[in-house]
Amino acid sequence: MRVIGFNGSPRKDGNTTTLIGYVLREIEKKGIETELVQLSAKAIHGCIACYKCFDNKDQRCAVKNDAANEYIEKMTTAQGIVLGSPSYFQDVTAEMKALIDRAGFVGLANGRMYKNKVGASVSCLRRSGGLHTVETMNHFFLSNELIIAGRAMSVARDKGEVEKDEEGIQAAQTLGQKIAWLTKKLYS
Repeated sequence: MRVIGFNGSPRKDGNTTTLIGYVLREIEKKGIETELVQLSAKAIHGCIACYKCFDNKDQRCAVKNDAANEYIEKMTTAQGIVLGSPSYFQDVTAEMKALIDRAGFVGLANGRMYKNKVGASVSCLRRSGGLHTVETMNHFFLSNELIIAGRAMSVARDKGEVEKDEEGIQAAQTLGQKIAWLTKKLYS
């Protein structure tokens, strides 16, 4: 069993990475393999609405000049998917939106190929926008018929501030435990 986490922050190893790390460590404690993908490491562009994925039905995006297909393949081979994004102007980052759109369309075009996988959302915010950010990521899960384990949010802006948010850390750890429990129930 494997759970893949995607950090949608353009800041590598910032607060969102830290919060996702708390989730993934709890999953690892239960003997489930995890992987963290930093969307800042490789380019991913938004969907161009060519709809070729609906014609091809090959579990791939027809646009092949970025990392989208690599990320889609990681999603298809995992039993759980954690999406994490800071709140940028009350919503997910451009990187996360590109992943959601590209992977989401390919999933729908291929008979909801992520159906019944476990999904969870994580967001860091300064003052507001966290709920909307989580809702955007959850819409990806809902439209592709994943089972949502929950969400975790933290109030943090400057790098390292997430470590001061005890409730946010506890929520992330609890979420990781719930993801592990649910994944084992579904896939053992």
